[in-house]
This record gives sequence, structure tokens and C-alpha cells, in this order.
Amino acid sequence: TVFNSLNHDMTLTEFKFIWYMEYSHRMWGRVVGLVYILPAAYFWRKGWLSRPMKGCVLALCGLVCFQGLLGWYMVKSGLEEKPDSYDIPRVSQYRLAAHLGSALVLYSASLWTGLSLLLPQHELPATQQLLRLRQFAHGTTALIFLTALSGAFVAGLDAGLVYNSFPKMGERWIPDDLLAFSPVLRNIFENPTTVQFDHRILGIASVTAVTALYLFSRKIPLPRRTRMAVTSLLAVACMQ
Repeated sequence: TVFNSLNHDMTLTEFKFIWYMEYSHRMWGRVVGLVYILPAAYFWRKGWLSRPMKGCVLALCGLVCFQGLLGWYMVKSGLEEKPDSYDIPRVSQYRLAAHLGSALVLYSASLWTGLSLLLPQHELPATQQLLRLRQFAHGTTALIFLTALSGAFVAGLDAGLVYNSFPKMGERWIPDDLLAFSPVLRNIFENPTTVQFDHRILGIASVTAVTALYLFSRKIPLPRRTRMAVTSLLAVACMQ
């Protein structure tokens, strides 16, 4: 039905391109799962893991399996035919955001665990400035995570195609159809205009927060490794 009404002009070569992209993604995900689980089982059997590390390894392996399950659940939503709907088939933006969010948590937890084992923790004096910097860094992390999740909603709704001008959206700073859906809360997750607007605001806020974090860190005596990390964060934020 979908092919006849929407994609009747697709060639076999075009279909194969999409199919191989999806197939490669699935195979890569399974390889990642094996790279996690097989060495973890080997190290566990050899007795090389401390008790806290066993808990950490179990949590990471559980996240890997959960990530795969979320991926299947997400793709399943794109295969369900919706009655009386002639829209382009797409996966649920909610499930897409959950899949991306889970991947970010898994990646961050893996990186944190690896760096904790490879690099000794700095012994820094617990000053008020350092405490504020740490709190600011945690807040910035949460903001960046939220911005990334909002990007999943943009992708899931094809919201990036609604307006292609910046900083204004069309001829206006605030679009007329920003709150077109009812109830109002539904606009945040299902109105393509609102989703794109929120993603823009969150992106600008993230870059601003990273810049402020960098400027604040310059006033505090920090180890070279920490200073490099903050500078790299600013560079990547500007590039993004």
C-alpha cells in the first residue's frame, strides 16, 4: 500500500541503499553487544573484576541489551499501517528519542567508566568556586542531553523541513502556528513548528552555557587535563 501510494517511483537500487543502511546498523549494534558482553564474561570468569566493577559491568551490559530492544520497538512503530493516513511512514518520535537517549546514556557511562579506570582522579581542594563549576558542568550536561533529545523529535517529525531560515522562522521570530495543537502540551512533542522552535532555543542555550562554563573555568586554577577538556567542549559546541 505504501509503495503504491507514495514510493511507486523508487528503483530497486534505491531500495537496496536504504535496506543495506538499516542492515548495517543492526549488524553493527550486534557487534557492539558482543564486544561488551564477551570480554565482560571472560574477565568475570577470570576473577579480574572487583565487586563494584561487577555491578558496573552488569549495568552496562544491561544497557546494551536494552538499547537493542528499544531499537526493535522503535522500528516496529514505522511498520504499523495507520488507517486513513496517507502520510509518509515514519517511526514514532517518542521511541526515536528514547532510542537516542539510551544510546547517549550508554556511551557516556562507558566513557566515564573507562576514563575512571585509565586516569587517576585529581585531588583538588573543595573550594566554593570548584563546587559551583562542578554544579554548572552538571547543569550544562543536562541541557546538552535535552537538546539532543529534542533533535530526535525534529528528525522523527521531519520538523527540519518546516522552516529553513535562521535566526527567524520564515518572516517571524515566533511563528503563528507555534501553539496550533490542542491541548497546548501536545505542541511540544507533536507540532513540527514547535519542535523545531524548541530545538533552536535549546541549541542556542547549550552553546551559551558551554561558553559561560569555559569563561568561568578560566578564573579557577585547574589541572591541565581538565582545562583541555573544557576547551575541547567549547570547540566542539561551536563546530556543532
